[in-house]
Amino acid sequence: MQKKTIPSSEYLRDPFQVARDVLLGATLYSFVGGKLTGGKIVELEIYLGCTDRACHAYPNKKTPRNAVMFGPGGHAYVYFVYGLHNMFNVVTNAPGQPNAILIRALEPVVGIDTMQARRGMADVTGLCNGPAKLTRALGITTAMNGADLATINEIWIEPRKGPAPKVAAGRRIGIDYAGPDAAHPWRFVVAGSKFVSRPV
Repeated sequence: MQKKTIPSSEYLRDPFQVARDVLLGATLYSFVGGKLTGGKIVELEIYLGCTDRACHAYPNKKTPRNAVMFGPGGHAYVYFVYGLHNMFNVVTNAPGQPNAILIRALEPVVGIDTMQARRGMADVTGLCNGPAKLTRALGITTAMNGADLATINEIWIEPRKGPAPKVAAGRRIGIDYAGPDAAHPWRFVVAGSKFVSRPV
């Protein structure tokens, strides 16, 4: 099993820095039911609680659902939507600044057979090319909400290896309700990756 994690201090920064400098190209791991699975982060979206109408914490409003967003960066924010899907986010910045990064797609690298069984499909490129798909593939649920991602437990993130990837930016997906905030180019992808949910 992998033993490296990203230090908590790396998450206590501006979410745009965390997204580009820390998370893209890093590897998200889970150890669930005795099975190790993981994939490189190739797509994500940024949400800012104070100013962003698409964010659960807008306008800086704390609720039982989003409470983990108001804590320190480096923790998981996992929520359930449409009565069907778990969505995995990484909290960033200092306590009281409710910012989170939604992980939208992974390039599978470990435990691919387990991911295929959980998803009921063989196509590797489609295993984790969406936020609900990747949580099912890795076995991530709301029971992991608030997990410390700098600690080896059920879920953690290993630092990127090698050079920083080339990044492309575009509009976030599925947030037309957010009015003018929907136009922000706050979705970032590893340029050229075939594992993203949608090209930029």
